[in-house]
Amino acid sequence: MRSIIFLAHNVRSLWNVGSFFRTADAFAVEKIYLTGYTGHPPRKEITKTALGADKTMPWEHVIDPADVVRQLQADGWTIASLELHPDAIDIQRYKPPEKICIIVGHELTGVTDELLKLSDVTLKIPMLGAKESLNVAVAAGIALSYIRFA
Repeated sequence: MRSIIFLAHNVRSLWNVGSFFRTADAFAVEKIYLTGYTGHPPRKEITKTALGADKTMPWEHVIDPADVVRQLQADGWTIASLELHPDAIDIQRYKPPEKICIIVGHELTGVTDELLKLSDVTLKIPMLGAKESLNVAVAAGIALSYIRFA
């Protein structure tokens, strides 16, 4: 089975963070990194949305994600940022490796330039409607589902 790590950087909404926990549990993510000012347990908003997954999912809060990303790369992980970017690859055309870390960023500004530069690949979810993007927790769910079952 593919190994997946999930990293959320500077995500403001605690409800989105709670959703990350539930979604990560659903798709057998090994660990969640909550970086920057992303909220972390214990918070009632996270617990309400996570429905207990915040108690069972391994997670760590780290201020600077760059050190985490560099260590994961040194350990053989591919770093994939989920971002609407001109160079991003359609996730449906991507063949995920056996060890992958998915990064999501701030709800409005996305993944930071620093993290995009550190990433091995940038992935995007194709958008067919009038809107250009999805809620970060929804996008994370779509990406983790694809990565798990591709």
